[in-house]
This record gives sequence, C-alpha cells and structure tokens, in this order.
Amino acid sequence: MSRINRMLSSTCLAASFLFAIAGSGCAGRVRVYDEYHSDYHHWDHDEDRAYHRYYDERHETYRDYNKLNKDEQKNYWNWRHDHSDNH
Repeated sequence: MSRINRMLSSTCLAASFLFAIAGSGCAGRVRVYDEYHSDYHHWDHDEDRAYHRYYDERHETYRDYNKLNKDEQKNYWNWRHDHSDNH
C-alpha cells in the first residue's frame, strides 16, 4: 500500500511542476494601468527594456516598478509617453 502512495505522490508532484511551467507563459502578458494617461501598457520585454533605459537616462540606481510610490510611477509614465520604443 505504501508503494502505491509513493507513486501517487510522485505523480501529483510531477503534475504540479508541469502546471507551474505551463502557467509561466502568461508572465509576459501583465497589463499595467497608467491612471495618469488613462491607458494600459503590456509589461513585456519591450516595456522592461524601456524601463531600464529610463533609469539609465536618469543616472539613478534601478528600482523595481512595483516598489515605486505613485509619484515615481507617474514620472515613469510621463517619460514613457514621451519616448517611443524606437529610441
């Protein structure tokens, strides 16, 4: 009986890993609402690159967007609306 329990446990564990890996594909589909310009932005590779460029231009230490206060987020979106992806 314990052999069946071990097999069942291993199968459930493997299935949970597969679901976690399959679900991680949605990570690039995060939408962020810019309340100051009343629009949504997809936070993907391009947005992340623009966000890093924002810090490079300002010569500041990089900070995660989620840790910024509302004024700092507003400053980023103001900058972002003035800079296209082609810069």
